[in-house]
Amino acid sequence: MAEQLLIRGARILSPANGIDQIGDLLVQDGIIAKIGDNLTEPNASIIEAQGLVAAPGLVDMHVHLRDPGFTQKEDILSGCRAAAAGGVTSLLAMPNTNPVTDTPEVAKDILSRAEQADARVYVTAAITTGLRSEALTDLPALKAAGVTAISDDGRPVTDTRLMAEGMKQAALLGMRVVSHCEDLFLAAGGLMNEGNISRQLGVPGIPAAAEECGTARDIALAESYGVPIHICHVSTAVAAAMIRDAKKRGVQVTAETAPHYFSLTEEALLTRSGDFRMNPPLRTEQDLHAIRKALCDGTIDAIATDHAPHTPQEKADFLTAPNGSIGMETSLAVGITYLVQTDRLTLSQLIEKMSVIPARILGIPGGILQQGAPADIVLFNETERFTVDPNTLHGKSRNTPFAGMELSGKVKYTICRGKVVYQEA
Repeated sequence: MAEQLLIRGARILSPANGIDQIGDLLVQDGIIAKIGDNLTEPNASIIEAQGLVAAPGLVDMHVHLRDPGFTQKEDILSGCRAAAAGGVTSLLAMPNTNPVTDTPEVAKDILSRAEQADARVYVTAAITTGLRSEALTDLPALKAAGVTAISDDGRPVTDTRLMAEGMKQAALLGMRVVSHCEDLFLAAGGLMNEGNISRQLGVPGIPAAAEECGTARDIALAESYGVPIHICHVSTAVAAAMIRDAKKRGVQVTAETAPHYFSLTEEALLTRSGDFRMNPPLRTEQDLHAIRKALCDGTIDAIATDHAPHTPQEKADFLTAPNGSIGMETSLAVGITYLVQTDRLTLSQLIEKMSVIPARILGIPGGILQQGAPADIVLFNETERFTVDPNTLHGKSRNTPFAGMELSGKVKYTICRGKVVYQEA
């Protein structure tokens, strides 16, 4: 007998096809079988969803699963449990693993082990072997192995000729280049945003120019060669302005930012907590407002978390802590709290940026609720408030910058491949 699930009485919100209505969803064998009113199915499991929003599962296009090689921080299964708890049903895993995800064998291993996970895992492979900016990886072989995107992420390609060649090859293969834009020479040694707070704390800073020079280079390559580029985790006003101008010229550029860049500033570093250390670093109030504006006017297409788990021991010392914060379990709530409840975006626009557009950029299924679509669904209470408690999170690590904050928007159920993979306890 077919496995069936009936979701009754939800506010069904699917921006991709203009649905915003109270109704029922019938899920069967991993797909949405029907959307309508007063649906009945005697053999289905029932979720009574009155007062909840049913939206397409979130698509997080920037996640560090740390697997293989760093599984004390996170692994595929624990990372996907965290994803499910945050309503994320599809994620793009970054390649800075050990070994680096730079061969078909490593990519196939990740995809194989992810088949039993609580979210769909898509793989980013390295642009250059070993992330060393010396030679291109075998992009056709990686594409054949099931790789979705390429990036050298936290160690961006320093050889511009190699970056150009990678972008051109990726365009021909239909693979997305997702670029961590940073001039490593300008950023070298910095622990946080370079400015008044870094000087007050007496620590070396990372200038905004590091991100902005990297952004300028990759936009120039995209424009010159007529190929796409996706700019990761935009954090500065100037970088956002560059992307806005490039889009007006018709450059094939898309961009994402992370929840911490539209909700927090460098002031948080005054606590000397390693959980506020990430790269790009938290920026100024001016940058925060520019990022919000860029989200509102469509300059920044998507919201992704840059989920980067580290152990409590690593994060304990502010000066030596590695960069990165976790974010999949709080991303929807931070978006609702700082963008929807402040009337910057509608809930529909937020779901577009967290589900519809990321799926479209990556060319993967998802981001829509309609008959025949994958049954990847998040059910949440938009107005329910909760306090972020790191000890109740579902991944292996606890390094959230939102610890102790009160947020709105509580995920109640997550359905992936037609199965309930998360239900609030």
